[in-house]
Amino acid sequence: MRGGMGNMQNMMKQMQKMQKKMAEAQEELGEKKIEGTAGGGMVTVVVSGHKEILEVNIKPDVVDPEDIEMLQDLVLAATNDALKKADELTNQTMGQFTKGMNLPGGMF
Repeated sequence: MRGGMGNMQNMMKQMQKMQKKMAEAQEELGEKKIEGTAGGGMVTVVVSGHKEILEVNIKPDVVDPEDIEMLQDLVLAATNDALKKADELTNQTMGQFTKGMNLPGGMF
C-alpha cells in the first residue's frame, strides 16, 4: 500500500510541474507577435498569441475612396489570416502538454 501513496505523490508533483510549464508557455504565447497579410502585403494585421490585435497597417496605394468595400475585405482577410496563424501557434505550443491525454476536442 505504501508504494501506491508514493506513486500518487510523485504523480501530483509531475502534474504541478506540467501546470507550471503550461502557464509559462501561455505567458510566452502572449508575448509573440503573429502577422497576417492580404492583398500581397497591402494590408497587414499583427496579433499577439492571445489573439489581441496589436497593429493594423494599410499601404496608401490600396486606399481608394471609390472602393471602401475592397479595403474592408482586405482588413478582414488579413485579420482572419493572423488569427488563424495564432491558433496554429497555440495548438503547436500547448499541444505538447496534451499529447497522449484524451481531452475533449478543442481544449487547446
